[in-house]
Amino acid sequence: MSSVLRHSAKFTTSGFFSLLSGNCSHGRTFASPYFVSKNRYSSSPKIKVDLDSNNGVALMQFQSPPVNSLSLDFLTEFAISLEKLELDRSCKGVIITSAQPKVFSAGLDILEMFQKSPEHCAEFWKAVQEMWLKLYGSNKVTIAAINGSSPAGGCLLAMCCDYRIMADNPRYSIGLNETQLGIVAPFWFKDTMANTVGHRETEKGLQLGLLYSATEALKIGLVDQLVPEDQVLSTATETMTKWLAIPDHARQISKSMMRKPTIDRLLANKEPDIKQFVNFITKDSIQKSIGMYLEMLKRRKS
Repeated sequence: MSSVLRHSAKFTTSGFFSLLSGNCSHGRTFASPYFVSKNRYSSSPKIKVDLDSNNGVALMQFQSPPVNSLSLDFLTEFAISLEKLELDRSCKGVIITSAQPKVFSAGLDILEMFQKSPEHCAEFWKAVQEMWLKLYGSNKVTIAAINGSSPAGGCLLAMCCDYRIMADNPRYSIGLNETQLGIVAPFWFKDTMANTVGHRETEKGLQLGLLYSATEALKIGLVDQLVPEDQVLSTATETMTKWLAIPDHARQISKSMMRKPTIDRLLANKEPDIKQFVNFITKDSIQKSIGMYLEMLKRRKS
C-alpha cells in the first residue's frame, strides 16, 4: 500500500536494513541473552530487526515506549521491516517480541483516532489493514513471543502469527476488548479470532470485550504455550527450529490454503472497510467516548 510505504528507512551496511493503549507500566529496554544476532538487519526508531545468518531467523523487537502503541509511524515501520524480510530469501522465520518490559503491544494508538480529520483516519486504517495483510499472509514462519500484556490490536498482531508463546504471568492479559470503549472490532479482526479460538468463544469475547489471563488464553487456544517469563524467547527459538524442519514449500502451501479465504475477504472489501471505519470513528458519540477514555487515563496517571 503506497500510503504505508511512503516513509523511508535507514539501513546499515550489514543488511537491508493499541486497540487502545495507555495504561501499561514501562521501563528500560532489554536485550535477550537467548538470541545471538549475526547481522543487524535494521534499526528504526520503533522497531529493531536482527537476522541470524546461521539459521535464517529474524528477531523483530518492538521498542516504542511506553507500550508499543500501533501508531501510524509504528505501522509504517512494521510494514517496511516485514516486507524486507519477506523479500529476503535468506530469512526463513520471524520471531516477534517486545523490548518493553511487561507489554507486548497495547494495541492501536487511540490518539490516531481522536480529533483527527477523516483523511488522517483513512490513512491510519489503511496502515492497520496493511499490517494485518503482510503478517497474516506472510510466507515466513512467524512466532509471537508474548512477554507482556497484549490487548486489542496487540492481540490481533499476535493472532496473525503461526504460533504464540506467552509468559505465564497472572498480571498479563490478551484479548480483543474494543467494545469496552464503545468501538466495534471489524470483520477481519473477528475472522482472525474465529479462526483461532472458534465461533462461540469469539462471539463471547467480542461482545463482552474480554481480556483473558495467560491461563485462560491457553485454555481457549488463543495462545499455544505458556512458559516462565524468562524463557519466552528461548522457547520461541527452539520452537522455530521445529517449524523450519518442515519442507518449506509444503508448509507455505498449507498455510495459504488455510488463510487465503480470510485474506481474500478483506482484499475484496478494503475500501468499504475504510469508509465504514472513518464514518464510525468520526461520529460525535464515538469521539466523546474516546475523549472520556483519555481523561480517565490522565486521572490514573496523576
